[in-house]
Amino acid sequence: MKYVIGIDLGTSAVKVLLVNQLGVVVQEISNSYPIIQRRPGYSEQDPEVWVEQTIHALKELHQNFTEDTANIEGISFSGQMHGLVLLDENNEVLRPAILWNDTRTTEQCKEIYDVIGKERLLEITKNPALEGFTLPKLLWVKKYEPALFARIKTFVLPKDYLRFRLTNKLQMEYSDAAGTLLLDIAKKEWSTEICERLDINLTICPPLVTSDEMVGELSAEIAKETGLQTITKVFAGGADNACGAIGAGILQEGKTLCSIGTSGVVLSYESSSNKDFNGKVHYFNHSAPNTYYTMGVTLSAGHSLSWFKNVFAKEVSFDELLANVEDVPVGANGLLFSPYLVGERTPHADSTIRGSFIGIDASHKIADFTRAVLEGITFSLNESIHIFREEGKIIDTIVSIGGGAKSDTWLQMQADVFDAKIIKLTSEQGPGMGAAMIAAYGCNWFETLQACADVFLKVEKEFIPNEENIRKYKELFGVYREIYSTTKVLNEKLLSYRS
Repeated sequence: MKYVIGIDLGTSAVKVLLVNQLGVVVQEISNSYPIIQRRPGYSEQDPEVWVEQTIHALKELHQNFTEDTANIEGISFSGQMHGLVLLDENNEVLRPAILWNDTRTTEQCKEIYDVIGKERLLEITKNPALEGFTLPKLLWVKKYEPALFARIKTFVLPKDYLRFRLTNKLQMEYSDAAGTLLLDIAKKEWSTEICERLDINLTICPPLVTSDEMVGELSAEIAKETGLQTITKVFAGGADNACGAIGAGILQEGKTLCSIGTSGVVLSYESSSNKDFNGKVHYFNHSAPNTYYTMGVTLSAGHSLSWFKNVFAKEVSFDELLANVEDVPVGANGLLFSPYLVGERTPHADSTIRGSFIGIDASHKIADFTRAVLEGITFSLNESIHIFREEGKIIDTIVSIGGGAKSDTWLQMQADVFDAKIIKLTSEQGPGMGAAMIAAYGCNWFETLQACADVFLKVEKEFIPNEENIRKYKELFGVYREIYSTTKVLNEKLLSYRS
């Protein structure tokens, strides 16, 4: 039997999957690492811990593997998007990586609009200037750490740095480059115009490769340390959302993904680069060859549920917390929740808005609040689906992955709110599986990624929307959409009181 490895470099942990030719996950190893938060709004990590924890996972994988390691033919990667890793002329890390959820760069987003113009930026990059993207972080370093900025030889994103450390080859692939605000999405090249107008040397932008390109083999040092072989082929991989889409089979027009992790994503396949959503949703290069995807983001999706549990129901498990939600009627007995705990992304790019419970009554119990949290998260994700449909996209089938796919009650809620059939996969491994599929495709196990998906991915269950619930949720969604505009000014007045 032949095998591939998918490495998913997440925000809180690295997950390593060993997958065989039938798509069966033979081993799964996860190692966590901390986030550095030196000030409010700052979110950083030491890139060295990514390397250390990945090597530990690969060592453990090798120790548990009883066959010839030559049968492990390929490795590929998925990784957290947008994070800025700065390297000097010796490819040494200059400072801790600034992560996707770092919000210090509001000033730099304004600078990008002032210099480039919002419309021109959308024409080139297909995306608005948001704090989470890479270019604002680069401009922040330029202004506040000028001596360090002068030493920059190149920059990469997190999983690209990890891949460099395993191969000694340095590149960036298109699906991650699309999240930098420096890539011309349609032309698939770094934007000379953006670099020149913002006084950024184009030479710091690394070479670009496709996700399925073989970029090298394991270095002798890493092979010796992990027990794997230097003949193991290494493929570029993709951004976590692109790999999550591949791992859910979002490889054809009309296919849509709902992923509920810490943040939430609604992602839909696009076959061309000529759609125009006016920056309402993200538009990125896919990891599938010569394709794209549109994506809306809820910043605090699963995080809202874990926050609620930790603050109000710490003594119970998640299963116990969700046990009685099915008995609560649609609308949580008149209680609404907006999941703006850390701001919002789609459709409101607002870092200052915060969450609310609306309609609290003395009769409400913990199950009502829990259902309201689930419905609020789902309503927020439905904002993206609403935008897609307004632009003429047909969305009738959605693959749901992540925490939201672990509860049948929540899956049925998604079907009713989204007014679409929801599919739950038999083995849902998300971005790690997508990375493994890229490696399998790169190793020529399959002629296409779709052919790989046909073998690797199986449907476990389908959830069909309930007509009566569709009607009720459409009414409630209209009320939910009023919460942002109604509470925006109040939240701005409270901003100075936040610690």
